[in-house]
Amino acid sequence: MKNPYDDFVKDAANYVPLSVLSFLPRAAAIYPDCEAVIHGARRYNWREVFLRCRRLASGLARLGIGRGDTVSILAPNIPEMVEAHFAVPASGAVLNAINTRLDAETMAYILEHGGCKLLLVDQEFAAVAREALGLMPKNLAEKIIVVDIMDSEYAGTENPIGALDYAALLAKGREDADWNLPDDEWDAITLNYTSGTTNRPKGVVYHHRGTYLMTTGTISDWMLQRQPRYLALVPLFHCNGWGHSWTVAALGGVIICTRAINAKVIFDAIADHAITHFGGAPIVLSMIVNAEADEKREIPRGIQVMTAGAPPPPSIIREMEALGFDVLHVYGLTETYGHVTFNAWQKTWDKDEDADRDLLLARQGVAMTMMEAQDVVDSATMRPVPPDGETIGEIVFRGNTIMKGYFKNPEATAEAFAGGYFHSGDLAVKHPDGYVQIKDRLKDIIISGGENISSVEVEATLHKHPAVALAAVVALADEKWGEVPCAFIELKHGKNASEEELIEFCRDNMAAFKRPKKVVFTTIPKTATGKMQKFELRRRLNAGEF
Repeated sequence: MKNPYDDFVKDAANYVPLSVLSFLPRAAAIYPDCEAVIHGARRYNWREVFLRCRRLASGLARLGIGRGDTVSILAPNIPEMVEAHFAVPASGAVLNAINTRLDAETMAYILEHGGCKLLLVDQEFAAVAREALGLMPKNLAEKIIVVDIMDSEYAGTENPIGALDYAALLAKGREDADWNLPDDEWDAITLNYTSGTTNRPKGVVYHHRGTYLMTTGTISDWMLQRQPRYLALVPLFHCNGWGHSWTVAALGGVIICTRAINAKVIFDAIADHAITHFGGAPIVLSMIVNAEADEKREIPRGIQVMTAGAPPPPSIIREMEALGFDVLHVYGLTETYGHVTFNAWQKTWDKDEDADRDLLLARQGVAMTMMEAQDVVDSATMRPVPPDGETIGEIVFRGNTIMKGYFKNPEATAEAFAGGYFHSGDLAVKHPDGYVQIKDRLKDIIISGGENISSVEVEATLHKHPAVALAAVVALADEKWGEVPCAFIELKHGKNASEEELIEFCRDNMAAFKRPKKVVFTTIPKTATGKMQKFELRRRLNAGEF
């Protein structure tokens, strides 16, 4: 029997491909004269941002950039970076925002592997961009159109390296140019590269549908109001800044840009620009709670903070709360467009004692609105682990904010999607209420005498010590136990602690076998997004540097 509901067809009246590009003309129509982007002395309202993006998109088209082309950008969080997130995909091209902290060799690999046709370069990174282009095959490098971004807020004097600058590119475009959504919401919108800590970085491809749903899911689960004032601390090269520029545009808010991040910049921005929201890795939160007196400003309570990038120590969240910040703990990966789980706080938990509350704060939580499913499974059998808060498995996901796949790497894509889920590579447990808690990366779990030790748990314990600003724990080879924990510590300014004191502190606050057997006081290497580079600590430890 024919189903009468099958008689309907998609029509221009009832179907439009989902795309974050639709947010910009809407913001310009509803909030034309409202502040949109602030960067030092530079100010743009939503009408101006839309006009600049139309000029940029049409300017790119005049240079021959179109569907399927890759446009790379090397820049901090400045207005041009925000504009590229709208204008490049509006031209039909795919935006590739490159980590500004990468070495020239890795940048050269990304430019070549990603098939870059045009490169936007902030003046601060002109030298490393020139070096990267010089490391590429000459015939490929010469085909890349290089455009210099001359930011008035940058005080350096590096020489331009491009054929034209950003202003000249805008001049090639038209303010009345058509603003085109993709024909297919599955079309690629951005290309982001993983950190590549041990191998070549992998290219992660996002689509328009996923970014749209990431935006709406963020609005829902972060409970965002209209016209938020967002401080852009999350680098826009990292998961496209967790999609927050698109989110702010959807709500007609304000993006306050930052060239650099430190405690003074953050406190000044909050005080001077009435910030309501920002995101940041746990290292950013640590920077705030450990700020010196001369870096701090009086700030209002209730500022909303989203934190991700590594499991934040509960002590850091509590210290942020004590300063008046409301912290939302989320979790995700480059392959999931950023955050896809959140610690949905239950009101009944407010009554718990501090020790119990710390355990609750440590959870990564439940799937966000835009994510179809998450689970913790045995990686080999794909069977869910029991919800006992003890059995460790791999956290896996399924949904619309999972990457299209790895660029030019079908083998890695197939491996990542085995069993109909995306495999995160993170180890977790599932509690009786369904909330998940990350225990470690597969490669970071420490197996000591047959017992699994979570480096995250040891780090959380160390962060409770009043002298510890930052802790990273990795495996140290041991003849008797196979592996034992080794802790790397950054102390708070003006504070002191000895190796014996910290080991004893861990013994008193966790199972004794989990305590670190060695403590090293040093500066912990970090990525541009604040993640601790444990692979570098392991390398140096194995090389006998400590």
